[in-house]
Amino acid sequence: MTDRVNNFPPLPKFVRLKPCFYQDFNEDIPEPHRLSVKRLYYLWIMHGITLVVNLIGCLAWLIGGGSAVNFGLAILWLILFTPCSYVCWFRAVYKGFRSDSSFNYMLFFFTFSGQVVLNIIQAVGIPGWGVCGWIATISYFGTNIGVGVVMLFPTIMFTGLAVISFLALIKVHSFYRGGGGSVGKAQQEFSTGAWKNPYVQQSARNAAAGAIPEAF
Repeated sequence: MTDRVNNFPPLPKFVRLKPCFYQDFNEDIPEPHRLSVKRLYYLWIMHGITLVVNLIGCLAWLIGGGSAVNFGLAILWLILFTPCSYVCWFRAVYKGFRSDSSFNYMLFFFTFSGQVVLNIIQAVGIPGWGVCGWIATISYFGTNIGVGVVMLFPTIMFTGLAVISFLALIKVHSFYRGGGGSVGKAQQEFSTGAWKNPYVQQSARNAAAGAIPEAF
């Protein structure tokens, strides 16, 4: 297997930091599953955009007389959750589809389930948690309608994100179980180290390209 230069995230040349990951859907992902992985990638992008819109909503909330804690936490969630979600669940499912790795699929199910729960909490909108959700937005409409309208945008986006993420989790799980995956298989991979062996990954990828049905 030839050496590959990291290309993600794509950074401008004047930035001295270098990309941390290699990502190429056409090269890494078998053709039947390429669209599925791309959709999960777009879901990750949607998650980041929602956090940006939430930051704008919390800024409007602050200007309208809300707590500065919400705005501060909104900044923290954007800085923390955007890269962490990419590393913790998207890279896991990317590797899972790339090499038919049960270990990475299990890692995805664990971390992505946590994000689904988090999206539901964000959509609910508990005041003081740094998110514009239904509780916070509806309660603020009586104080300032303009601010309430701005807060409504991230609220709707968090709700849509929770629904889409839940459906995506079900689809990937159905595909995984339909392909014969199990917790025992993941444990076996972890104990033998097969999940990080590049030659085993290449063999599994070749098999997956011809045998596993499309996930979505």
